[in-house]
Amino acid sequence: MRHNRLMLSIYRKRRLIIAVIFFAVSVFTVINNTPSGNKPDLTENKNVLGTSLNGGNLAIDALKLITIKGRAPKTDYTREQFGNGWATVKGCDTRNIILNRDLQNVIVNEKCEVVSGILDDPYSGKIIDFNRGDTTSGDVQIDHVVALSDAWQKGAQLLSKEQRVALANDPLELLAVDGPTNIQKSDGDAATWLPPNKAFRCEYVARQIAVKQKYSLWMTQAEYDSISKILNKCSSQKMP
Repeated sequence: MRHNRLMLSIYRKRRLIIAVIFFAVSVFTVINNTPSGNKPDLTENKNVLGTSLNGGNLAIDALKLITIKGRAPKTDYTREQFGNGWATVKGCDTRNIILNRDLQNVIVNEKCEVVSGILDDPYSGKIIDFNRGDTTSGDVQIDHVVALSDAWQKGAQLLSKEQRVALANDPLELLAVDGPTNIQKSDGDAATWLPPNKAFRCEYVARQIAVKQKYSLWMTQAEYDSISKILNKCSSQKMP
């Protein structure tokens, strides 16, 4: 009984911490997501926040607003351009925040680390039992839906460092997924890689549109055409 009460107390504290974290991350992202580096006047320019204000609109319509350009050089790209690893808020890092959001039957320890849970993987369609450990944590990875290297070559190098950190830790940009499948994706865009689980492809490209719209990133023609072809088969797909 005493053990159960302790676990209930930890569970309630964890939920409160997660709520605070999501609020903090949302506020941080809103403040730091325009290429100019200036704080946006949301009353005058609703497009500044892209899908944050337009969620629910059709993805096929949002796609038409994305700029089409060639890739910029990958010169000077490093992961550190988007921050030194995951951001931490109130003792919880972004990886564990997303694991807690995307997994079911989650158990979290006193360090705000997800110890175990079950993932219904959107990329492969597999059910994965996740257990934290040196040899098992990699079974589930946190994917940047728009790969950071891809983002760098399509506008992110024009953002401030603070804005790139916000992008790399934005829940809109992140999904808990099967590790090996994520490794196969590497830094591919929609022209070179799509989830093997075809049932998730419409939602996947809609999320990519949302991220690129929100952070003023562009697409190549091949990427745009691939996404357009997918959405033509699911024209009712809405933005996240």
